[in-house]
Amino acid sequence: MARFILSLMELGVSATVHMLFGLYVFSTAVAADISQAAAASGCLLLRRPGAPPAAPGSAEGAALVDVAAAGESDERRGAAPVILDASPPPIVLVHGIFGFGKGRLGGLSYFAGAEKKDDRVLVPDLGSLTSIHDRARELFYYLKGGQVDYGEEHSKACGHNRFGRIYHTGHYPVWDEHNPVHFVGHSAGAQVVRVLHQMLADKAFPGHDTSEDWVLSLTSLSGALNGTTRTYYDGMLVEDCRSMKSICLLQLCRLGVIVYDWLDIPWLKNYYNFGFDHYEMSRRKVGFSGLINLLLGHTGPFASGDWILPDLTIQGSMKLNSTLRTFPNTFYFSYATKKTRKLFGITVPSSVLGVHPMLFLRVLQMCMWRHPQNAPLPYKGYRDEDWEDNDGALNTISMTHPRIPIEHPHRFVVDDSDCHPLQPGIWYYKIIEADHILFIVNRERAGAQFDLLYDGIFQRCRKHAFRKSPPTVPNETSQ
Repeated sequence: MARFILSLMELGVSATVHMLFGLYVFSTAVAADISQAAAASGCLLLRRPGAPPAAPGSAEGAALVDVAAAGESDERRGAAPVILDASPPPIVLVHGIFGFGKGRLGGLSYFAGAEKKDDRVLVPDLGSLTSIHDRARELFYYLKGGQVDYGEEHSKACGHNRFGRIYHTGHYPVWDEHNPVHFVGHSAGAQVVRVLHQMLADKAFPGHDTSEDWVLSLTSLSGALNGTTRTYYDGMLVEDCRSMKSICLLQLCRLGVIVYDWLDIPWLKNYYNFGFDHYEMSRRKVGFSGLINLLLGHTGPFASGDWILPDLTIQGSMKLNSTLRTFPNTFYFSYATKKTRKLFGITVPSSVLGVHPMLFLRVLQMCMWRHPQNAPLPYKGYRDEDWEDNDGALNTISMTHPRIPIEHPHRFVVDDSDCHPLQPGIWYYKIIEADHILFIVNRERAGAQFDLLYDGIFQRCRKHAFRKSPPTVPNETSQ
């Protein structure tokens, strides 16, 4: 009984902290939009009587247009999206779980403005809770253009529509092996890119002759490459890694997402979307009886397991990794983060004030993780102590390089210069002191570290990751 009460108290604290952080992010975005709109209104009020309206090409006119479009992406407004040409290769920043791309949450940036460090950066908006597979499909069509095709077999197995959002024009329509891209994935975003990369190699997009050489480099920032023990603390069952405990944080999340999507309030979903539109959970589609079925777990993504949390368990990641390769012509670099240290042989949080309040409890819990004795070990050679170091969301061992079920080529580096010249097909990785969200949303938390990190990533993409022998141009023949 005492253990049950303690679990309820822990759940209450976790739910409150996460809800407060979500409200903080949402209110920050709204406040920024209101401030921008107020500034634009001030421009109008300060204009002298009888003065002509702002010219469309003027700075003031541009500001007014920006404010009017705040909170809605170009695609949703029907305007032309940002389209990049062939050279140099664009850098694509891929967000993680509960993340968002350009155009969501008003002018708020998931990557805290890092995209402004280079003129050729794209920040796609993918499903924030959809499965790794579905997000990888969405990412392809975001870049190349066309209607998102989730795949016939997958769609039937999971019970959702095969086709989704339409990109009338891709953001990088010239994308191919001669015009590859750099990917930077945070958290689950790194695994999304790896799955997409394998799909490209497997030519899994009908009508497109893809190949592994479409990806020039992949940088993993706190990447979920091998799963995380946090999924079990949040409520995933170790036994099957698909079901949830009856009372847990993820159940509260499930209920909130279902109600949010069922209500289907247009302006709110334009502001933030969990990405389950292809499941058609709207009240306009399923009615009240449909809501009951969703809540009872009879239908929807949580019933089929087609959402991101099962993919982030150790077993789920191992299943994904068994199909994913490290490719010989692609450059790989990984930043693994940790907020723990050893104290008298015991792993503990490295600091109290340095960890985000939303993550501190999880850092402490993940330090003490012990795999249930009545459950089979996730892989041969598993040891609890290997998974103790963490950043509050992911275990440090998971972020360095793909290692289960098969360890991929890798090299530990202390300084970026240690790995120059870069060799493709090898996961270079370094371990840095940071929690899981230090380098996103709020750049002030990271201070100078923020610029050092992203400047290093962008410089590597531009100056060190290139192919000495590019693929042969189709109309060229060897003599």
